[in-house]
Amino acid sequence: MNYSIVVPAYNEEDKITSTLTQIVNFMRNFTESFEVLIVNDGSPDNTASKVLEYSKDNPEVVLIDNPHKGKGYAVWTGVMKAQGELIYMADADLSAPIEDIKKFSNWALEHDFDVVIGSREGIGAKRVGEPFYRHVMGRVFNIFVQALAVPGINDSQCGFKLFTRKAAKDIFGRMLVYGVNTKNVKGTYFGAWDVEVLYLARKMGYKIKQIPVTWVYVKSKKFNPISNSVKMAFDVLKIRLNGIRGKYKTANPTSSLPE
Repeated sequence: MNYSIVVPAYNEEDKITSTLTQIVNFMRNFTESFEVLIVNDGSPDNTASKVLEYSKDNPEVVLIDNPHKGKGYAVWTGVMKAQGELIYMADADLSAPIEDIKKFSNWALEHDFDVVIGSREGIGAKRVGEPFYRHVMGRVFNIFVQALAVPGINDSQCGFKLFTRKAAKDIFGRMLVYGVNTKNVKGTYFGAWDVEVLYLARKMGYKIKQIPVTWVYVKSKKFNPISNSVKMAFDVLKIRLNGIRGKYKTANPTSSLPE
């Protein structure tokens, strides 16, 4: 399997069919083998049934049904089940186009980077239609993240990331805050899983490349930026404390998922 596309989904019935069509149509022309793993984060709407219906005529599409534990656990589940040599994460709204996977994979295949992450900051990056207050909140959170966990990473929270299979399985297998022991949540929770992943990638010596993306803001009523940001900040503190206490050094990588 050349590529695995991991898409976490929570209450995405209004857009998931369109998203799948864009991904499948592009990937069929881009590579010889791929899978699209839609990880349903316990959605109470018709997201799962729409994915199942779509998969009947598109065998590359696979539905993974999760209990509702938030985006971080959904991504973790998808990565741990992925079979591709390159594993790409995309948000269900495709706020960055699926075609970007070409330049992401180029940095992995041609320049030997283990982790390639999209950045909405810096030269060449564009944010389209994002409310000013959301941008300010994001930049404040990034200052906090850089100070505590991943200095030099200007946009840890962009949802579009690519990993080599080796790096992904190794990094995600060592996660403690957003891994196998993640608890159920209420409402929408995006989480700071990206921070734990990048913190571990740095700690383990993997090469990380940041590349600019054009990101289009998609309004969502599901997301409460204030409550999510507060909980995410506490999770970043947990990640930092785990590092200080040496917990990641002794964490045993796991390749298995709970039944």
